[in-house]
Amino acid sequence: MTAPAKNTAPRSALPETTLEGLESRSQDVAGLWGRRAFVTVICLVVVAALAGFLGVRSATVDAREDGWSVSLEYPSVARAGLDVTFRATVRHEGGFGDSPGTVTLALTGDYLNIYEEQGFHPDPSASRRDEHTLYLTFDAPTQGDTFVVSYDAYVQPSSQQGRAGTLAVLTDGREVAVVPFRTRLLP
Repeated sequence: MTAPAKNTAPRSALPETTLEGLESRSQDVAGLWGRRAFVTVICLVVVAALAGFLGVRSATVDAREDGWSVSLEYPSVARAGLDVTFRATVRHEGGFGDSPGTVTLALTGDYLNIYEEQGFHPDPSASRRDEHTLYLTFDAPTQGDTFVVSYDAYVQPSSQQGRAGTLAVLTDGREVAVVPFRTRLLP
């Protein structure tokens, strides 16, 4: 029987401990705090999403001028691919008249470029656009003093930046009751 071979490697070539070459204490502490900060940020994003802070947020603006009142509910914050509410309520003191008249809204034309359109409700009876403004003409209600139009749309999946615009009633060739608004898009 042969005796097992002895380790003939010089003793100085073997490390004295397996802990040699590891992180220093300060590197270890910095890594620990870095991981804690990263996990905290992820948790905050998840909590914000669950609470609805990263979804669609609507706002309402309104204005009154010369017997006209415009109120607009619009998405102040949205994300690509989500449905949004865009609803204008127009009031005219004393109603719109007994004969079928019209209501013309002036809307910043480029604003609608962030949406995939499903349509206006009711449909406009006429529309035209100049360099900056989209003019939508609707048949006015024959009774009452309130007209409501909504835009059925969702934010285009490719939209990355929000837009700002104005909405007003066009009467006698001028815009009255102008409401400014801005939609911000989150990633």
